[in-house]
Amino acid sequence: MKRYLTLLLALVCFGATAQNINDVLRYGTEDLQGTPRFQAMSGAFGALGGDMSALNVNPAGVAVFNNSLFTISGANYNRDNDAIYGNSLINTDLNSLEINQLGGVFVFKDNGSNSEWKKVALAFNYDLVQNFDNDIIIQGNSTQGIDNYFLSAAQGVPFGNILIRDGEFIENAYLDIGSSLGFAEQQAFLGYYGGVIDPVDDSDDNNTAYVSNAQYSSVSQDYLLSTSGFNSKFTVALGSQYQDNLYLGAALNFHTVVYDQYTEFSERGYDVASPIQFVNFDNFLHTEGTGFSFSLGAIAKLNETLRIGGSYQSPTWYRLTDDTSQRIDSDLADSDIGFIDFNIVNFFERYTIKTPGKLTGSMALIFGKEGLISFDYGYQDMSQAELRPTSDPSFASENQLIASELDAVSSFRIGGEYRIDRVSLRGGYRFEESPFADGGTNNGGIGDLTAFSGGLGYNFGASRLDIAFSRSEQEVNQQLFDIGLTNAANVNRINTNISLGYTINF
Repeated sequence: MKRYLTLLLALVCFGATAQNINDVLRYGTEDLQGTPRFQAMSGAFGALGGDMSALNVNPAGVAVFNNSLFTISGANYNRDNDAIYGNSLINTDLNSLEINQLGGVFVFKDNGSNSEWKKVALAFNYDLVQNFDNDIIIQGNSTQGIDNYFLSAAQGVPFGNILIRDGEFIENAYLDIGSSLGFAEQQAFLGYYGGVIDPVDDSDDNNTAYVSNAQYSSVSQDYLLSTSGFNSKFTVALGSQYQDNLYLGAALNFHTVVYDQYTEFSERGYDVASPIQFVNFDNFLHTEGTGFSFSLGAIAKLNETLRIGGSYQSPTWYRLTDDTSQRIDSDLADSDIGFIDFNIVNFFERYTIKTPGKLTGSMALIFGKEGLISFDYGYQDMSQAELRPTSDPSFASENQLIASELDAVSSFRIGGEYRIDRVSLRGGYRFEESPFADGGTNNGGIGDLTAFSGGLGYNFGASRLDIAFSRSEQEVNQQLFDIGLTNAANVNRINTNISLGYTINF
């Protein structure tokens, strides 16, 4: 009967939010995905168009197509992470296989009139803009333990607020505290009944000072971060060619987000005289929702060789919901603490993330049918991102942190293609600045991204087969927790994609 009541209460429980700058960074950036041709040239398609994934850079590219076609692409994603924590280095490697692009364009040419508008094109395209599948394992010794996390959460929380009332089940108390008081009080509750912390004066319900039950000079810590899910984008684009030299386009983008994050933390190695000898603390986050944005663009053919392009990507408005689960165990834990597990779920109210808009300027040199070189420059001010509603006090403080910690991001993409009869050889390079004002050197920071790519295609006439390889590398300071235990591992993150695509003309 106890478990049934717990599930019933969990379904109607809404708690204070714990969204932060990490959510903005997660959904505010996009990986290089799309067709193999797009990936092989590092996405430098702003002045080129003529590719389904080029719509992500400049929707005017839809008007460049000369005929209707359909493209499907699949990719193998490899995630290779080297995590350095203390004096330990742990490598993790993960592979996943996905259909990452699917779409087509319909071209309607005006061959029977003297109109200046030569053609109209309508495109529908699905792109997997982010694949969240990843594993990071962190192991090592630290002079800061998990007790700091719970002490930080409990700071200023009256002891009486986290006590179980007579006749109340422990899991019901956990949910009630989260829904009525907030996230910090709920973590203080877990720390107390998990045996990690105690009030300085347990006879005083107004006590707000806490002490740790852990004694150590150094502890051994094991941390697993496992994520999965995706951020996909369905695009509807409309474009038109005016005379022979101008292409215009607009697009509506509809996002779908599913994100799961599981963290598993264990700590040992306390002093022999320490009242507590081990702690296990695990967390699970599930996020899902939708997003919307629009984009406008133009491409001008200045002569037979030179093209320039410009586009505006609006902010993306994500409407998301979170639910979280936790479990804790230690040799000092309350005997009933095991009833709080991943079946006990905190549901949070729907919230909005507004990621900033982006401007892209492009230039391409076309050398007849032999090949081309293309360059894109992108600008996005990440300090303008927001958590909403902005009237929420916790969001207001987090938005101030976003404005001060994040900065404008410049990105550079260059790609080339050389054709030998029916074969196309392709290559590219990409660089993106860190979204952090300090370059991502502090805990929780993300560094600059560098990437290179290559590929080839074979044109059968009525169809084309393409293959691409892309590799990106970035340094990330992965924090264990957002408060208290804010130690970070230096993670060298290498993402390698191998993609295969097929295009048929009709």
